Amino acid sequence: MTLELYLDLVSPPCRTIYIFAKMNNIHFNYFAIDVLKGHHHSKEFEAISILRKVPVLREGSFILAESVAILLYLTRKYSTSIYWYPPDMHIQGTIDEYMAWQHKGMHIIMQKTLWAKLLIPMITGQELPKEKMDDILTEVQTNIQLFCDHFLKDKPFLTGKIICLADLMAAMEMMQPVGANYNIFLGKPKLSAWRLRVEETVGSRLFKEAHEKLLNLRKWDISILHPHVKEKILSMLHNITN
Repeated sequence: MTLELYLDLVSPPCRTIYIFAKMNNIHFNYFAIDVLKGHHHSKEFEAISILRKVPVLREGSFILAESVAILLYLTRKYSTSIYWYPPDMHIQGTIDEYMAWQHKGMHIIMQKTLWAKLLIPMITGQELPKEKMDDILTEVQTNIQLFCDHFLKDKPFLTGKIICLADLMAAMEMMQPVGANYNIFLGKPKLSAWRLRVEETVGSRLFKEAHEKLLNLRKWDISILHPHVKEKILSMLHNITN
């Protein structure tokens, strides 16, 4: 039965799954979904996932549409290297804690930074008011510090000396602002060293491949923006500025 992955590599969860599958030599058919073009609103995609969001895993009639569930499924189904999600319950608990926190604590604010600093101005022609942007960047810095103090501490990786699922997920999220030319690693030697260890473990070639679309997003042709996506962007701009 063929494994299918539906991914948009601008998305941190999608990059996490893509890199994880590649690193563990998991054979899969890759379907590139361009969210800015509205591929996730097509009838074909909705027939696969009524949630209309990426990532999506499909194996025959079996479908998963949440990144954490997909990653844990891949570790079990394909018996990936034990260090990603070790059997030790305390280590699993540490990984689970990060994965439970990361959507609210990391994903939302990192994604908001990409939208606020790059996509909203690029698509609408409107810069966010300085006080609104300052609020966003303050939250970014607060949550990064929380990540360092509570999760990373003085360890090479989140669970010790070896990379785990949580490290890969966190690094992908923190690359979002970099796509908007806001390097959150500058002036943070401990965080920068951790990110470099993640990249070295992944391999520079695969890391670069997975981030190519994100880092070239400023060159994206906004004339092919899907109407549903533009409506969402305008709504997001309204919510941020009001």
